[in-house]
Amino acid sequence: MYTEIVFDLETQKLFDEAHSSDPADLGVSIVSLYHRRLDENLKEIDGQLYSFWFDQLESMWSLFANVDRVVGFNSLGFDVPVLAPLCPFNLKKLNHLDLMDEVKRVVGFRVSLDALAQKTLGHTKTDSGINAAIYWQKHDETSLKKLKEYCQADVLVTRDLYDHGLSHGELKFIDRWNYLRQVKVDFSYPQNGDIPQMGLF
Repeated sequence: MYTEIVFDLETQKLFDEAHSSDPADLGVSIVSLYHRRLDENLKEIDGQLYSFWFDQLESMWSLFANVDRVVGFNSLGFDVPVLAPLCPFNLKKLNHLDLMDEVKRVVGFRVSLDALAQKTLGHTKTDSGINAAIYWQKHDETSLKKLKEYCQADVLVTRDLYDHGLSHGELKFIDRWNYLRQVKVDFSYPQNGDIPQMGLF
């Protein structure tokens, strides 16, 4: 049995607003994650979706204990650096699978979550990161509701892409020349089951 987290976050600012190229300077508005268990055939047994606002992050960290894999999209390049200054343990030492990095390793360039979702799953993202920052800054009830729904939706899209890759060994997207590309991926676990874990605290 395997325990996994699929996660995404949104930030309080955009890079031009922060006058910085460091993701850590953007600030976290919300983190959403899907915590689940898989059987030995990598089929989901159970799972639960959580969301944590900036001032609730202390309640989130325990969910990362004893996970076999942390799954995200551009998570190693963006989400992990954003969270790292706030995290009470070394988040980078967990066993990460960054779907964007895996696709880039095969095709040689970055492909967006939206492009992969559209051709692999048949639907797209529900909103944009730019709007997410605007929702946080407006901070009214309606805007915060939209922000939470958007972050959760991105988590579920990432989960579904990951599951498709697990089951079918490929993801799809339309490239810049308008050709349908099929990307061979291998999201399986090591055959010996030897997955590095670490104590969080």
